[in-house]
Amino acid sequence: MQTKLGKRFWISMVVFGLMGQIAWVVENMYFNVFIYKMFHASASDISVMVMASAVMAALTTIVMGAVSDKVGRRKAFMSVGYMIWGLSIISFAYIRSVMLTIVMDCVMTFFGSTANDAAYNAWLTDRGDATNRGKIEGINSMMPLISILIVFGGFMGFNLDEHSSWMTIYYIIGGLTFLIGVAGLFMIQEKDSLKKSDASMLQTLVYSFRPSVVGQNRLLYAVLGCFAVFGISIQVFMPYLIIYYEQTLHMTNYVMVMAPAILLASVVTAFYGKVYDKKGFGFGMVPVLVMLLLGYGILYLFTNTAMVFIGSLLMMCGYLTGMSVFGAMIRDNIPESRAGQFQGVRIIGQVFVPGLIGPAIGSFVLRNAELILNDDGTTSFLPNRSIWAAAMAVAVLVCILVFILVKKTHKRNHNHVY
Repeated sequence: MQTKLGKRFWISMVVFGLMGQIAWVVENMYFNVFIYKMFHASASDISVMVMASAVMAALTTIVMGAVSDKVGRRKAFMSVGYMIWGLSIISFAYIRSVMLTIVMDCVMTFFGSTANDAAYNAWLTDRGDATNRGKIEGINSMMPLISILIVFGGFMGFNLDEHSSWMTIYYIIGGLTFLIGVAGLFMIQEKDSLKKSDASMLQTLVYSFRPSVVGQNRLLYAVLGCFAVFGISIQVFMPYLIIYYEQTLHMTNYVMVMAPAILLASVVTAFYGKVYDKKGFGFGMVPVLVMLLLGYGILYLFTNTAMVFIGSLLMMCGYLTGMSVFGAMIRDNIPESRAGQFQGVRIIGQVFVPGLIGPAIGSFVLRNAELILNDDGTTSFLPNRSIWAAAMAVAVLVCILVFILVKKTHKRNHNHVY
């Protein structure tokens, strides 16, 4: 029987999850556009920014996730973290260079990862159990898609070639993030059984990296490894996605094309968590990988609006349902009362490794990309379809790794996997 969590939990989860993802979408998808349009950033500039942010996210989540376990609290880290996160986003309104953007991106990522990657995700793990984790992840995995839709729709009213538009955007997103943090002081409920850890800070920090702990939780680390490769496939194209649509395909109406795809993918993702709850990891990953590979293939082969829509829909469905299945499987295998300490290794698989390797692959395959001349005499690169071929090659490796993992785990009679 599924454990009931109550309306207050679901409201808090949606509010914090959605606002956090809106802030991350602005960073992950539009900081790239910001430095491309305002400062004519190169593919390597974008790659460096994504990689630096990934490193900061991983280090922050390792440390602050462990700290939240040590003190036995999530609420303060979530609420205060969101408030400072919001203020750091506002600071981007006054940035005037690529280098300063990269530096401030790392600063913003520290507060965002503290509040969201470490505290919020540990809180979700605390509150869920084996009876409802697929449902939680299904809804939580909708948040990135819905946030993309909100951001895309909201940005339609701005001319992103003008710095004044970016100032307004940063004030709106930063201000809303700050207000959500304030609201969290009254909304968030801690898990009653969450207690302060008696272990030293050093013991808490290194716990999830101990060889003995890895040995005791082999399945968890194997899933994290597969998740990392899955994330690499996504990060090959994601930093260049909007630039590809707008500049390479000349889809000035890309929001109108993407919005229906995002809505449909959101519906699929919302219900997909139940597939994991009922059928398990192995069964759930098959449609995920099929959708992802089909999406990549269509986006590689076609550039007309109708086929780009279909390819984008399949790619988005594969991406978000994959996040849902991997996320649920990871939470199911995190030891009880250790949620904060394992957020670090989770973020290494979800953000750090993909953020280092994926954009580097993308930058490599775009090294000879076509250049266009800007009005001020500078040049900008045009992403090409090679990003889809590279992403597909990595996704094929994911298929192989998932097959091996499921086959080996099935032999060991892990019924919750297959």
